[in-house]
Amino acid sequence: MAFVVPAEIGHAPYAAPVLEYMAKSFDRVHVVAVKEKLFPELSEDCWLLYAEGYGGSCDEYRFTAIDRFTFSPTLPRDGAAVTVEEWKQWNCRLRPFLLKAAARELYSRAARSASAVRLGDVARVGIGYVTGANEFFHLRPSQAERLGIDHRLLHPAVRNGKSLSGGCVDADRVSSWMAADDPVLLLRLTQDAELPAPVRRYLDSKPGREARETYKCRNRKPWYSVPDVTVPDGFLSYMSGGGPTLVSNKAGCVCTNSVHAVHLAKGMTMPRLMRLWAEPTTSLSCELEGHPLGGGMLKIEPREAARVVLAETASHSDADRTTLDEAVVTMKRWRHYV
Repeated sequence: MAFVVPAEIGHAPYAAPVLEYMAKSFDRVHVVAVKEKLFPELSEDCWLLYAEGYGGSCDEYRFTAIDRFTFSPTLPRDGAAVTVEEWKQWNCRLRPFLLKAAARELYSRAARSASAVRLGDVARVGIGYVTGANEFFHLRPSQAERLGIDHRLLHPAVRNGKSLSGGCVDADRVSSWMAADDPVLLLRLTQDAELPAPVRRYLDSKPGREARETYKCRNRKPWYSVPDVTVPDGFLSYMSGGGPTLVSNKAGCVCTNSVHAVHLAKGMTMPRLMRLWAEPTTSLSCELEGHPLGGGMLKIEPREAARVVLAETASHSDADRTTLDEAVVTMKRWRHYV
């Protein structure tokens, strides 16, 4: 049998049972990765999946990566043999095999080195809070002043990845948001908070009555108390073009679920983590652990971020660093980032 399949066959968790079943049911399984879009008008990348010898089994996948698809009456003869065990060692993903063997080996050695750690070993990465009604719960400074809401009930918030630049979110950055009158002040009310009259009036306003009817708000008590609001040590973008951005939280801001909150474990500091984040091994790990979202974007979920390898590469030769840099470029080209 043969199928045109989404390119998610190469990385999605739900693709793993499919490939595992194929290896247990066919004598031969061949996946052809196609870089150039098969359907240019769609955002979805597509690969080819071929299997023969139903009723048998195999212990390896044939994997071929090609730049563009052209008709052929036969399957490509070139490609790599990826054993099922090797596939499992790469977290049940075929995307790493888009790289040259030398790059994979270099990355594997770095990941196995005594000094290497996973991000999940030194930090907890999770989504930010969910308000259920962002426009209602995030106020502009001028709006808060007009309503007479006490500044002690408002907390500056990072609302999207565009705010993550320059290495940190500090007091100057927050001041610039305030000067621009951006809606970045979260109305932060605890469950047992005594509500001042201005706050009660705002909650009972027309926008407040509309907000309390949204799904998230009507399913929590009290509806106006946003849960899971924390002040993390840093922020991590979860959708990016060039690669995930990590910044420190010097201003003590909170964040919505449009970015990831990073809470450090004991023994790790943000300066050290950011130095490791800038290493080429880390950049490649983000490409391998994250996944393409279309339009050149790379998305990294909390569980994927936790697997990102942090490794010093100061001891690597120039040739090794070049190999890592070229591997990052290869992965970016396959997700169409220019």
